Amino acid sequence: MSKKPQAAEVLIRLLVSAGKASPSPPVGPALGARGVKSMDFCKQFNDKTKHIVPETPMPTVITIKPDRTFTFVVKTPPTTFLLKRAAGIAKGASTPGTEVVGSVTLKHVYEIAKLKQQDNNLKHLSLESICGSIIGVAKSVGIEVVH
Repeated sequence: MSKKPQAAEVLIRLLVSAGKASPSPPVGPALGARGVKSMDFCKQFNDKTKHIVPETPMPTVITIKPDRTFTFVVKTPPTTFLLKRAAGIAKGASTPGTEVVGSVTLKHVYEIAKLKQQDNNLKHLSLESICGSIIGVAKSVGIEVVH
């Protein structure tokens, strides 16, 4: 007798604006295709992110179980978004490395690192190493880090 394989959990990664989740794309189709009511997710997500500035993109990992229940984890905003907001620019350089479109101070980098350290995948890293990667991201976006 062979056992029936258990249906595995499904992971969905979405970038959803804080407090603005709605059943329209990308949320609705991603969840609807797996039999989850998108309105339930939207209510919970919007409630969880209501304290964050609206329109802030929030990386979200949704775990859907075989019985169609779900859990989700909201991570901190992308580093590029935080850097662009700190520098006061709308978009990065079209030719990074040669073009500088804005600047941030080391204090900005440190504050972003403290925020990013809250993510589960970065908890084990030192603030110094997170700052180093943020400086690297800043260079790739065309943002200069000044002392």
